[in-house]
Amino acid sequence: MLQLLARLLKALNSENSPAQLAGALALGVVVGMTPLWSPHNLLVFLLALVLRINLTTFLLAWGLFTGLAFLLDPWFHALGLALLTSEALRSLWTALYNTAPGRLSGLFNTVTLGSLLASLAAAGVLFPATLWAVRRYRRHVLERVRRSRIMTFLRANRLYRLYAELRG
Repeated sequence: MLQLLARLLKALNSENSPAQLAGALALGVVVGMTPLWSPHNLLVFLLALVLRINLTTFLLAWGLFTGLAFLLDPWFHALGLALLTSEALRSLWTALYNTAPGRLSGLFNTVTLGSLLASLAAAGVLFPATLWAVRRYRRHVLERVRRSRIMTFLRANRLYRLYAELRG
């Protein structure tokens, strides 16, 4: 876990665009909060590969939000049940169920439906918030972090390890 956190900090300090990091977090939220073997997660994984997001951030968000999803499952179930039993949405669910992709979607599972809607809402909020936070971090904090004594020590330590490897 510490290694993943170190990689996340490396990604924050790298040349990745803030949109790549924010997109990784948003897609990781969707995969992490919904059941893994849901058909929509295949689309999310394809998006993660096509959009060239930061995979470390994606994996970290996935793991973090998977743990959170277990705590929120009762709430996801209640949300999905309310939507599936809503009289106003009955014709929508009937029309969706009468199509092959609709039946394969898994949206008739209360936890899947509730978690998908909650994760999409969370991703919609987290994407712009992460975009703002990364830009602000890079503008105001990054240079101070690079000049800190800890980073100087780590850079020196990495150089020493490289020297020791080359020396044999």
